[in-house]
Amino acid sequence: MQLWVGLGNPGTKYAANRHNIGFMAVDRIAADHGFAPWKKAFQGHVSEGRFGSTRVILLKPETFMNLSGQSVRAAADFYKIPVEAITVFHDELDLAPGKLRLKQGGGHAGHNGLRSIHQHMGEAYARVRLGIGHPGDKDRVAGYVLSDFAKAEAAWLDDLMRGLSDGAAALAAGDGAKFLNAVALRTAPPRSSTGTRPAEPPAQGAKTAPAPEDDRRSPLEKLADRFKR
Repeated sequence: MQLWVGLGNPGTKYAANRHNIGFMAVDRIAADHGFAPWKKAFQGHVSEGRFGSTRVILLKPETFMNLSGQSVRAAADFYKIPVEAITVFHDELDLAPGKLRLKQGGGHAGHNGLRSIHQHMGEAYARVRLGIGHPGDKDRVAGYVLSDFAKAEAAWLDDLMRGLSDGAAALAAGDGAKFLNAVALRTAPPRSSTGTRPAEPPAQGAKTAPAPEDDRRSPLEKLADRFKR
């Protein structure tokens, strides 16, 4: 059994904030993979589903970001889920918008939600770091994360959510590389081929046409010569 936690702040006022991208992630996973309806529990909302034989509990703490650890601890204790089986989806200022990183353990880097989880659970849980970019000035960070995503960001945000959903089964199976690849196929799909083929080398012994002499005529001179013929 695994516990996947999306971080955010409760209420419609914060629903579209950059700080709530963790809520958005688990909402998308629940909707796309037929998880049970959300219900109130553990100072938050929970939804349950499966990826193959792996049971996954989704949790959205309703304690506000700074107290997220209380909700996580309550859910983990009830289901007897070890900290190593917890994955937290959260906004990441130090990643460009639409970028994603998967990490096991480590510091909280000043993120208030992670700091709270550290206090209640330790630091050995996994994190799915969802890039939202940085406003460029640390004094603007609070206002930036608590502001809504701009309309111009809708495309990359949707691609990121689709990628998370596509890769969710791989994440549950512990295949981090496959999970990251599924996200990359949505956020940075490979460019299509132009259809051109490289020139094949001449067959052995075949004669090659001589290279044309350097034509130093101007375009106007070339045009005039066409009408002389």
